[in-house]
Amino acid sequence: MTRIAARTFSAVQASDGAGVKLRRSIGSPALRNLDPFLMLDAFGTDNPNDYIAGFPAHPHRGFETVTYMLAGSMQHKDSAGNTGDLVTGSVQWMTAGRGIIHSEMPQQSEGRMAGFQLWVNLPAAKKMMAPRYQDIPPAQIPVVTTPAGVRVKVIAGSFGDVTGPVEGIDVRPLMVDVQLPANASVILPLETGHTAFFYVFEGSVDVAGMTTGLHQLTVLSDGDQVALTGGAAGGRALLLAGRPIGEPIVQYGPFVMNTRAEIEQAIHDYQTGRLAASA
Repeated sequence: MTRIAARTFSAVQASDGAGVKLRRSIGSPALRNLDPFLMLDAFGTDNPNDYIAGFPAHPHRGFETVTYMLAGSMQHKDSAGNTGDLVTGSVQWMTAGRGIIHSEMPQQSEGRMAGFQLWVNLPAAKKMMAPRYQDIPPAQIPVVTTPAGVRVKVIAGSFGDVTGPVEGIDVRPLMVDVQLPANASVILPLETGHTAFFYVFEGSVDVAGMTTGLHQLTVLSDGDQVALTGGAAGGRALLLAGRPIGEPIVQYGPFVMNTRAEIEQAIHDYQTGRLAASA
């Protein structure tokens, strides 16, 4: 069964970190979450004033953060002593688990900075697991070009006989960057019952005759595949899918747990230094 567009949302302008300007779709007032996805931010600017302050040290507990860099460079540091570079085309899938404090700071003072940050929930049984990282350089992310000229970059999950490098994620995600020439189409397989959506960040993309424009997110109906078609000027979209968790979500800023008591414990652990020590 081919999926169709169920709902479309326009991203809203917001800021995070120390004032980084971005567009938020999931996590906005219109779309608080989309189980198992908690937040999707798109950032992209040539103005250093929009990103130079970066994301100074801040805590996380109970979920996973995914950074996908389209342009520019940031450096990651955390409370466990890890350091890494996020460069153009790279992906970092960080499982915060029981807790970590980290920063992501620009390594440039001019030029374009663009990319995505995605938050993915963890089930209750995994919320207090040890933190871990999957730092993936651009060369390790496979790209498939179809006969129609569609370019599919496979970050997580599979497309045809190609599987992305992200592995061991509880919600069994599909994450692909799809670039479509004008009027070109591609059919992507999806797991029935998994939440799925796509976010357009260049041009426009059609699904079953419905057009999703620039900076819009479309939630898809259920089914085992989706057919995407580039608009009149082509289009590029981030397509994501994952297994719903179906548990209560209690969120307080950078902490996402199942109960208010667990949130209060996370705040206490952060204030007393125990959260950083847990990493």
